[in-house]
Amino acid sequence: MRGNMKNMMKQMQKMQKDMASSQEELNQSVFTGVANDDLVKITLDGKREVKAVEIKEELMEMNDHELLEDLVQIALKDVLTQIDQETEKVMGKYTNDLNIPGF
Repeated sequence: MRGNMKNMMKQMQKMQKDMASSQEELNQSVFTGVANDDLVKITLDGKREVKAVEIKEELMEMNDHELLEDLVQIALKDVLTQIDQETEKVMGKYTNDLNIPGF
């Protein structure tokens, strides 16, 4: 029983180390959300920090504030959805497969 507990603790420590490594890789990943054929692009990292916002000149020349606001919102939603999906894919393997007796 004692060896079993020691083995389980080693597995937990390895999983914790792997989770931290995966989280760091995710944080450093770059995601780009787009709207309307790249008229608006918003780039965030995995920590959801803004890295870039690009608005095509042709959109600015339209002088349509409502359209600009809508496209920024669409691009932002797109990039946040990408981050959420990748986070679930990368980190979900740790939380979804967690099957420890007694927890």
